Amino acid sequence: IKERLDFSCALFDEQGGLVANAPHIPVHLGSMQDAVRHQVKLLHGDLHEGDVLMTNHPCAGGTHLPDITIITPVFAAGVPVFFVASRGHHADIGGITPGSMPPHSKNLLEEGMNCESFRLVSKGDWQEQGVKELLMSPSLQAGCSGARNIADNLSDLRAQVAANQKGISLVQELISEFGLDVVQAYMKHIQSNAEVAVRELLKAVAMEKGEVVGGKRKGDASVGARQATLVAEDFMDDGTPIRLKVLVDGTDGTAHFDFTGTGPQVLGNCNAPKAVTYSAIIYCMRCMVARDIPLNQGCLKPCTVVIPEGTILAPGPDAAVVGGNVLTSQRVVDVILKAFGACAASQGCMNNVTFGDESFGYYETIAGGAGAGRSWHGRSGVHTHMTNTRITDVEIMERRYPIIVRQFGLRPHSGGAGAFRGGDGTIRELLFRRPIQLSLLTERRERAPYGMAGGEDGQKGLNLLIKSDGTETSLGAKNSVLCQAGDALRLLAPGGGGYGAVG
Repeated sequence: IKERLDFSCALFDEQGGLVANAPHIPVHLGSMQDAVRHQVKLLHGDLHEGDVLMTNHPCAGGTHLPDITIITPVFAAGVPVFFVASRGHHADIGGITPGSMPPHSKNLLEEGMNCESFRLVSKGDWQEQGVKELLMSPSLQAGCSGARNIADNLSDLRAQVAANQKGISLVQELISEFGLDVVQAYMKHIQSNAEVAVRELLKAVAMEKGEVVGGKRKGDASVGARQATLVAEDFMDDGTPIRLKVLVDGTDGTAHFDFTGTGPQVLGNCNAPKAVTYSAIIYCMRCMVARDIPLNQGCLKPCTVVIPEGTILAPGPDAAVVGGNVLTSQRVVDVILKAFGACAASQGCMNNVTFGDESFGYYETIAGGAGAGRSWHGRSGVHTHMTNTRITDVEIMERRYPIIVRQFGLRPHSGGAGAFRGGDGTIRELLFRRPIQLSLLTERRERAPYGMAGGEDGQKGLNLLIKSDGTETSLGAKNSVLCQAGDALRLLAPGGGGYGAVG
């Protein structure tokens, strides 16, 4: 959390709708409102000043278990009028592998501590014993460990509570200066502004890509409502399809997103809770809007969404989901942007690397190439779309953990060629100085990031284990292996797709 900035803070209205946020991790922000709304519904009438809530369960608006959400109500005249929330990725919360990002988990219990709702602070009292018991609860499951460094978890949770308190003090200053009615009114105005901007975008899409209802030809200037039907699909590395049909109505600027035809949930962990898909939609809408607006609930108001139950985008309550947040979310974004013709595919992966032993767990995501668009080259060596974290500084990493960073740089020519070139991926090589468990959770190792409008695909990624004697072994997209001192991981991140034919 401290070095990688893998956290988000946001302000919500009295019903849990997102109002304003620090926008650097989109997968957190579109889903956090579902987490707040779940608590509002679950604890309606049973919230008190001094309460602070903790949750991370997918059925309660969570994304994956390491992302713990802390929610604090803001009271005025004895009732909650706003909510402040922070979500942070904890380095380890137990489960079958150090770092709590297991590549082969098949059910939720294997991925670590899970909690639908817990009063971390009850009427001002810090519930340390209760939260310690929760963090150690995975050890009751065969083959699982409790949180491997509870002291770090408690420190991070205290920091999240403190961050919320800072947000509350700022909101209370606004209320004191302008009055509650004025503050609430302007919060609604912010959401309404985002809604209007998205409706204008959708009307423009219908005008460009649609046809007049009644069968008149595309581009006809005749009076009538224009509607556009946008269709796209892409596939996970295991062949699971993500299918989307978007019906855009130019009359009122609305869009109906239908994911019917998407593949069933998998016996693995690339299942994505519904909140993740909503995050992808709200993010894509915000990206395509030309105006400078905050990402908030208003972006979703013109949109309706159908996600069939039992699919990889709406799995059952016990399904493993750790990869859905970091991998499937990226594929959903690619499919949405492909439907709108906005840009070529980006690396489509967060390149998740975890390593550790029984005393610690470390987690990082590795940057790659961004897709090119109609008038721009894709950026090289960046986090794309649903993630925007930093990577831990080499000096800090090598001091705290038994590794040496042998190489970290761009992967030349890995971006797809085109009139506008896709961004290059990266190369990262980590040398382990003692025996350690390494886990990889990646995508785009079998299916390349697609080009658009004649642009070429970006290069696929590759994960290699280099033994101390120089032998190289491909680890595939998802694997967990015990490394010995002198072994190294060499990860080649995918490039982005190109846009437009060369020449």
